[in-house]
Amino acid sequence: MNDAFLVSATTFGIQAFVTLFVIMDPPGATPIFLALVKDQPSRKRILMAWQGATVSLIVIVAFAIFGKFLLDYLHISVEALQGAGGLLLLLIALELLTGRDSTSDKAKDVNVALVPLGTPLLAGPGAIVTTIVFVQNADTVSMKFALGSAIVAVHLAIGLTLMFSTKIVSVIKESGVTLLARIAGLLLAAIAVEMIVQAIKGFFNL
Repeated sequence: MNDAFLVSATTFGIQAFVTLFVIMDPPGATPIFLALVKDQPSRKRILMAWQGATVSLIVIVAFAIFGKFLLDYLHISVEALQGAGGLLLLLIALELLTGRDSTSDKAKDVNVALVPLGTPLLAGPGAIVTTIVFVQNADTVSMKFALGSAIVAVHLAIGLTLMFSTKIVSVIKESGVTLLARIAGLLLAAIAVEMIVQAIKGFFNL
């Protein structure tokens, strides 16, 4: 009986890892991350890679524990959360596409590893809702442990992916980074529009 529970918990953990990895998509977030940190020194880029992964982990864990209660208490629908995340990403995408460089002191104090990388790009509505669903389906202690392990493993993979991606910046030089920023802006805009469209569909049950 214990072996059956162990296999069930292991399978559950693997499913959670694969699902969250696909939704959070670290390789897909890499060009956007590189475009956001292109002006930072090498050590700072590596630090920001792990900061982004850590912020995402904190957000996901917080929603895993309190998410259902928080959304119900504030009367926030998943669609509203998705729409808000899409609008935020769209603003960042427009900055990348237009090449606007924020040089004010106030802008310099903003850590892009926190927003938009940590959330809503990595820990976005899709990942949050998926985590809440997995928490509700975790019926045993072993399944909850497997889910927690999967969440930590996903974020270790995110941190490593982003950290090693910083080596690319020194290879492609400034012109390559500029091109990468435009491509990243286009991809991010597409992600943002998709989030907004899905939110609208959810609101009107389309």
